[in-house]
Amino acid sequence: MKRLTSLEGLHCANCGVPMQGEFCHECGQSIHSVLKPVHGLFEEAAETLFHIDGRIVHTVPPLLLKPGFLTLEYFSGRRVRYIAPFRLMFVLCLLALFVCHLRVENSQIQMNTPIKVNVADNPFNAAATPAAVKQSLQEKLAGLEQARAATNAVGGNAKRALDSAEHVLRQQASQRLLVLGVSSVGDLTLNPPSASSSNTPAADDDEDVHSKISDKTLSSPTRIDIVWLPSFFNDRLSLAADHLKTNLKAMKHDGPGRQEAFDRLLGNFFSVLPQTMFVMIPLFALLLKLFYVFRRRLYMEHLIVALHSHAYLFLSLLLGVLISALSSWLAPHAAWATHPLTWLEWALVLWIPAYLLIMQKRIYRQGWPMTVLKFWCVGWCYFWLLTTALTIAAVLGLAY
Repeated sequence: MKRLTSLEGLHCANCGVPMQGEFCHECGQSIHSVLKPVHGLFEEAAETLFHIDGRIVHTVPPLLLKPGFLTLEYFSGRRVRYIAPFRLMFVLCLLALFVCHLRVENSQIQMNTPIKVNVADNPFNAAATPAAVKQSLQEKLAGLEQARAATNAVGGNAKRALDSAEHVLRQQASQRLLVLGVSSVGDLTLNPPSASSSNTPAADDDEDVHSKISDKTLSSPTRIDIVWLPSFFNDRLSLAADHLKTNLKAMKHDGPGRQEAFDRLLGNFFSVLPQTMFVMIPLFALLLKLFYVFRRRLYMEHLIVALHSHAYLFLSLLLGVLISALSSWLAPHAAWATHPLTWLEWALVLWIPAYLLIMQKRIYRQGWPMTVLKFWCVGWCYFWLLTTALTIAAVLGLAY
């Protein structure tokens, strides 16, 4: 609890005006000195933290469950209980992109980590009859199917490793049948299709895509010379173009350089995403201003709507990534628990357009037909703006 302090006879240290409260009514300077013991700093930090926590409790649940509530409260002047729109959007943006970056990096690590399957020794040597070989193979294939279900979200190398393991198991079963003097039992054959051959078309397709840009083109230096730009800016653009070519060339060929190029792309992409979103929010507010020009609202009001809308989107992204990570973690241990989490993810995804539509209806107070039409038009325009911005962010990610 704060102690009551008498302000009689006290003057502002900055402008000398008699104090009437903790802050000077002329210049706004606080009466409290910044020179204080260390424990005072900890007390002030704890007080600030608890104050923010109180506002989080009043802000986050309505942001997620009550479309347009925070915006209407802000327009009505009831703002002290809630976190300011820009600060709310900024914090949720950083948290969502940080967690999403970690999730993508973890998926990349899992895709590049080979799954070791012990098939060196023939596990069918103990089978004395062809029927026993078939039964043993069916049991082992069932185990591989469970592994596929557990690593379904990983894909990539994990799927190829499991396919290769199945291929080897079928080969070993066929070899045991050959020893027993039987050519086949049911669907067991001596020469199952090669796992590597099944991947050949996809590999050829990838090679066709990569071969569209020749190594000679990617290796040649680039010189950008725009006459109306200063020389240092042209030099910077030329260097960025060379980096872009270097990364594209590295991504064309297998090896450690390819993975390093993907890592650079991923890291740089997420590093420029916050700046990209800070550009998109004013553009979204401008779209709202254009489509609701006859509602006679200030641009700042549309900007607050845009801030709260994006804050909700970042909160949904954060929750979705956390639920997905929890589902992947529970899959090997309690697969039954992943089904409710999957339903929760779908509910979160379906709630996003419904939330934004209801929010637009409550704030701008138009009929449902006009609200749905404008919602579709604004969403269509914003989709292409966002696609363009993300494409530019990806190119900038490759240019470093």
